[in-house]
Amino acid sequence: MSYVKRLVENRIKTALSASGAVFLRGAKACGKTETALRFAKSEINLQASTRNRILAEISPQDVLEGETPRLIDEWQEAPSIWNNVKIETDKRKATNQFILTGSATLGDKDKLHSGAGRIVTIDMSTLSWSELGYSNSSVSLGSLLDGKSVQPKQNPTELRTILERLVIGGWPGLIGKPERSATTINRSYIDLLLGDDISRVSGVNRNKQKAENILQSLARNTATVVDVSTIASDTERHDSSPTVSRQTTYEYLDDLSQLMILVNQPAWNVHIRSSASLRTTPKRHLMDPSLACATLGLSSESLFNDLNFSGFLFESQVFHDLSIYAAENDARTAYYRDSSGSEVDIIIEKRDGSWSAFEVKLGDIGLDEAAEKLLGFAQNIDKTKSKAPNSLNIITGTGLAYTRPDGVNVLPLSVIGA
Repeated sequence: MSYVKRLVENRIKTALSASGAVFLRGAKACGKTETALRFAKSEINLQASTRNRILAEISPQDVLEGETPRLIDEWQEAPSIWNNVKIETDKRKATNQFILTGSATLGDKDKLHSGAGRIVTIDMSTLSWSELGYSNSSVSLGSLLDGKSVQPKQNPTELRTILERLVIGGWPGLIGKPERSATTINRSYIDLLLGDDISRVSGVNRNKQKAENILQSLARNTATVVDVSTIASDTERHDSSPTVSRQTTYEYLDDLSQLMILVNQPAWNVHIRSSASLRTTPKRHLMDPSLACATLGLSSESLFNDLNFSGFLFESQVFHDLSIYAAENDARTAYYRDSSGSEVDIIIEKRDGSWSAFEVKLGDIGLDEAAEKLLGFAQNIDKTKSKAPNSLNIITGTGLAYTRPDGVNVLPLSVIGA
């Protein structure tokens, strides 16, 4: 299988030219190492052998020596190497020295220097539709964020094809694999995650059944605002072991976040004209929609028979892809919800405060309602304290890209790129 060029490469190149070290952070198998090797001149993998891990602990200088930029793959296997990289970067006073990759973050117990000013952290995910070639990228997110007009475009995609893509996911290693093979691999991934990985990252022996039940609850509630109490009670209904406390649930959620499997979509803080209060609980997504499918044992056929749930999975896919495209535009993703029930699926805001809003629809049913919601939301923004939106958009699974008479853009995911 040939390497697929990643959008994140531009940010890696910029970061290496500006700093001494770059940390590529992302879940296992999302493609960090292959991308890092595009830039590295030498490498060492701390997960590949016990010898390398021991060497990193007792003689870190030997691990750091090599042609630069030097790749230190899966650095979290020897956590002390982080501080050694920071110290060595200070000493060398040069850019383009180290690339670290890791499939887990480390908790407070590890007492590591933040690396601020020396180590630039860049998050990686699985491949977006644009990178996979599923989207022709004829409409850039950047142009939408700038408020540019949308010309009619199309890239027809069948519903069953979309559902199959949700099941397979954006894993580089699954490109070209049939759904059945991909499903087997994804379920094996989940099994390893719930076994060795979650106990290793937490430092304690986690209950695999509890971890699985929590992951299943997250999968069932993907792309929704679900609080910890709901997850805990959901878990209790599927577990014959003692009651799962809120604290225990928080601990498992933290483990999944450290493994880069759980992704929180934060609530957007904005000034509104109504008296409604803003919600602050994040939406929760699994890092790739295929993980939700694998966790729940779903196939594209079962998704076809439950299009309501498939709509939530598709929203998660859109959030996944737009987050990747937003990062390339130095923007962040959020969602909006207030106490009156007003909600917008995705908000993307740039550093200058300009923003655009997105509703997600798997099909073309409900477009009028979605447009009305977006227009009403935009009217409720306090323009004396916040900017007006640069664009209002509905992302669909199928159909044509165009602008409605009311100014709302309708765009299939298959035409959007960075």
